[in-house]
Amino acid sequence: MRYDLVIFDNDGVLVDSEPISNTLLAGYLTELGHPTSYEDSLRDYMGSAMHRVHDLVEERTGQRLPADFDDVFHARVFAAFRAELEAVPGVEDVLKRLVAAGVPYCVASSGSHERIRVGHRKTGLDAWFRDENVFSSEDVGRGKPAPDLFLHAAARMGVEPGRCVVVEDSRLGVQAGMDVYGFTAMTPEEKLAGARGFFRRMDELPMILGM
Repeated sequence: MRYDLVIFDNDGVLVDSEPISNTLLAGYLTELGHPTSYEDSLRDYMGSAMHRVHDLVEERTGQRLPADFDDVFHARVFAAFRAELEAVPGVEDVLKRLVAAGVPYCVASSGSHERIRVGHRKTGLDAWFRDENVFSSEDVGRGKPAPDLFLHAAARMGVEPGRCVVVEDSRLGVQAGMDVYGFTAMTPEEKLAGARGFFRRMDELPMILGM
């Protein structure tokens, strides 16, 4: 294999959370007087940390979201995750292949540590990800598209950035540097411009990575 570390995005790559969270985000913003469709939410916020939601709303409207916005939103999302979240089909087989090949891997997500853990416990991915290979935008000053999170993950895992590959499904993640392969199950290739390559099903990833 030509990489020494595989860095996975979480939402939309490991867990099939984007339809759930963006439906709820669009609904909540609309409820607060900022009309937002599901498509708007995917375009503007998919793959981003929560501060981007606050920043864009204030930039566009001059209004700040309520102080408890994050808490209310996360409570709704976590309740939905516990009821219906599933792992992305085929992702456990990919993780098994990485373990068998002795290739280190981790997750680097724009979501909070709590969001990651709630999703992993529901889907069983907590068996594959422990504290030492779970990284969140909470751990760094700036989320994607800044490269800080990926660089932090590489440093903590003891691998040079140039020896890392990122598996992403969002435009912001592709813009954050490193070699990236775009997962196009939900995101068209043209929105992941800059990725080294693309794949639509998880069972395609091992071959792409040279496993």
